[in-house]
Amino acid sequence: MTQRVDLTTVMHRLAVDDVVSRYAAAVDDGDWDAYRALFARAGRADYRSSGGIEGPADDVADWLAQTLRVFPVRQHLIVNRRVRLQDLGGYPGDSADVQADYLNPMRLDSGEDFTSGGRYAFSLIRTEAGWRLRSAVIHEKWRRTGRLGPDEG
Repeated sequence: MTQRVDLTTVMHRLAVDDVVSRYAAAVDDGDWDAYRALFARAGRADYRSSGGIEGPADDVADWLAQTLRVFPVRQHLIVNRRVRLQDLGGYPGDSADVQADYLNPMRLDSGEDFTSGGRYAFSLIRTEAGWRLRSAVIHEKWRRTGRLGPDEG
């Protein structure tokens, strides 16, 4: 393998990782246009494990916009990312998969905290416009709710 191939692989891995970071920021900021732009034309998202819906990214963005209104404070932490690029004999291909754990602390309008954690499974495809999500599947593993004490707010 040449240095040029190694550099190309690193650049693709960074670009794929950037899509995952932009995904978290779009959800946290409620930037649904940015969320939609992260997906390929036929891209889908699946939030069923956390009580949500599965469907085309546009429909899921509309659902998220409505559902997340009750959470004025959101922060998505996506960690332990494992990126696997398609390997074409030492050269990166046009698809990638990412598994990543998440911690998602939020606060409801009522002041109650809501925190969940789990794992994402992202599938990406390289398009002329760059890397885009083919799918985002949320596997919620746990959640916790509670009210802050008077000295914690």
